[in-house]
Order: sequence, then C-alpha cells, then structure tokens
Amino acid sequence: QVQLVESGGGLVQPGGSLRLSCAASGFTFSSSPMSWYRQAPGKGRELVATITNTGGSTNYADSMKGRFTISRDNAKNTVYLQMSSLKPEDTAVYKCKAVWRGLQYWGQGTQVTVSS
Repeated sequence: QVQLVESGGGLVQPGGSLRLSCAASGFTFSSSPMSWYRQAPGKGRELVATITNTGGSTNYADSMKGRFTISRDNAKNTVYLQMSSLKPEDTAVYKCKAVWRGLQYWGQGTQVTVSS
C-alpha cells in the first residue's frame, strides 16, 4: 500500500533552517507529482510547494518563495523541503502528498515549531 512518512521537523529559532523529508513507498514514486502542505493551529490546510514527477518544475506559495525549496530524489523515493529564514508564522504540521492513479495520498505529518 502507499505509504508516506515525513521526518525532520522540530523546534527551531526564528531565522533558522530545517530540512523535511518524505519517504515514499508502495507506488511508482517517479511517476507521481509531489506536494508539501501545512496546517497551523486553528487554520486551514495551505499548499506550500509542488514538484513534478521528474523534478523539472516546481511551484511555491507566495509567502514561501525565496525561503523554501522543494526537491526530490527519485532513486531514494524521497521528496524534501528545505526551509530557511523561518518565521514564527511558519509553525505548523507539514505533510507531503502524492497523486497516484488519480488518488491522493497523505503522510501523517511532522511538526515544525518556530519559536525563541
């Protein structure tokens, strides 16, 4: 079955950096576009970034442009989110999403807390 497992979250000070990983299994990873979303307490789910199946094209939410970078390693079945210049408002649960055979699959999420 499709599995997505995020890791790399934690507590970081404002201005700091984190790299999130999402390890995928149970489907042909190299055929699936991937996305990162986040959900802050009391707020709706927000798209962070997307990447095509080959990694040749990426898109970001405006508030993440220049600070976050999505990438993937199809040999390792893993998608990454490099986050820098983190702000308290980046605090959220971050989840990855795969699209495979017309269905969406989600990981369980990893908590990112930006606080001094």
